[in-house]
Amino acid sequence: MTSLLILAAETPGAYYAYQNSDALGKAIVIFLILVGSVVTWTVMIDKTISLYRAKRLSNRFDALFREFGEENMMSAQLIREAEYNSGPVAAIYSAGMEKLLDFYAMEAEKSGEYSPRGVPKVCKLSDAQYNAVEAVLEREVSSQLKELETRIGLLATMVSLSPFCGLFGTVWGVMMAFCGIAAAGKADFMALAPGVAGALLTTVAGLVVAIPALIGYNWLTAVIRQLTVQMDNFTEEFLVAVKLSQLKVGSRKDNLAERE
Repeated sequence: MTSLLILAAETPGAYYAYQNSDALGKAIVIFLILVGSVVTWTVMIDKTISLYRAKRLSNRFDALFREFGEENMMSAQLIREAEYNSGPVAAIYSAGMEKLLDFYAMEAEKSGEYSPRGVPKVCKLSDAQYNAVEAVLEREVSSQLKELETRIGLLATMVSLSPFCGLFGTVWGVMMAFCGIAAAGKADFMALAPGVAGALLTTVAGLVVAIPALIGYNWLTAVIRQLTVQMDNFTEEFLVAVKLSQLKVGSRKDNLAERE
């Protein structure tokens, strides 16, 4: 057992390659391992936690919105829940409801249609007002998407940059190894091997950083895509609920006109 440990320690490996690298190769390896890996894993862990939380909160509010239905979309409980819910779907609802209540209040001031608690009732909106509500929802979706994609670009940069840094170190190391052989004036494989081993180490370090970064980038992008679809679907549901409420207002006014 002891002899096996001694043999493993004497067998050339990654540390042997690092020892035989030049100053530039060692600097590239240190940069990739200490900087590249730390940045990659920090971004992946942070985004995984934030996206998991955003997805969980969005699913909860989306289910609550469907439970209340379009008839109760202006419920005080739903509005209060959106204030305490920091998910992207709740933020979209709050932005759209704020603009919608402003328009309802404007129309209520003209007609005097207020509920007993002073909350404006559902009033007939003009096409311009409806388009304004739709624009607010789309702007909030874009804002939430921008927040979800924060630091994802840094992860994509590490996916592309790390292999190129490693390749540069390898090409440089091989070039310097051949220059050393040329200066010695003889072709000696044993003299060439340490330099080539040190040169290849930078490519290994680049792949060590790039492979996890690529997996994390693809997975996080897929989660963001799912949240984007959910936000778009919720926007459509919100607008459909507004349209249904507007149809009910129109039919109610038509019935009153017929009675008169």
